[in-house]
Amino acid sequence: MFYFDSTYLIFIVPALIVSLLAQLLVTSRYNKYSKVLAAQGVTGAEAARRVLLANGITYLRIERISGDLTDHYDPKEDVIRLSQKVYDSASIAAVGVACHEAGHAVQHYEGYLPAKFRNAIVKATNISSRLGVILIIAGIFMATLNPELVIVAYIGIAAYSACALFQLVTLPTEFDASRRGMKAIKDTGILTAEEQKGARKVLSAAALTYVAALFTSVMTILRYLALISRFAGRRND
Repeated sequence: MFYFDSTYLIFIVPALIVSLLAQLLVTSRYNKYSKVLAAQGVTGAEAARRVLLANGITYLRIERISGDLTDHYDPKEDVIRLSQKVYDSASIAAVGVACHEAGHAVQHYEGYLPAKFRNAIVKATNISSRLGVILIIAGIFMATLNPELVIVAYIGIAAYSACALFQLVTLPTEFDASRRGMKAIKDTGILTAEEQKGARKVLSAAALTYVAALFTSVMTILRYLALISRFAGRRND
């Protein structure tokens, strides 16, 4: 028998749409400005190095890695890894992305609290969110047998909420990294004032993907709550 889950339509579909739109926007802007070369011809790797040096950071390595938009800063290895298109390119998009990652390195160097907190809870968040889903599903099943056992599902909600907390802490961290990167771009003159507008558009679009991730986490939690209420309510009836 066909079963229609209205909670998927109400909570998950909007989250998928928001996430898709955010991804399309960042891809569109990145592709657009990756074709526009900066006047000074500074590559992504060179731009990242300038940001680091401007902040007194000389010990970090900058490495080239494969993939598209796989750029990241690894505080454990003291390295900024840039995708080949960003590392070698002198485009506005490449400079913006590289300086954003350098901004994360500056955060670590200065002990930026939200970044430290996010890094500290990464492993715990992964474990907690996975355990949360298991407890939610088990709790819903047990609640159909004994309404009092619905508490297991709510414990699962609390555990899964660590995912939303992580996404929430990620927002100021990412926004601040972009702010630091753009400030360094302006101060060092890597990009002209007009070129900076393009870099800012790329980073703003990228930031929206993190907003979409938080929205998705919240909507997923709301869906689980709706399912718990539905199945637990059936037993009470």
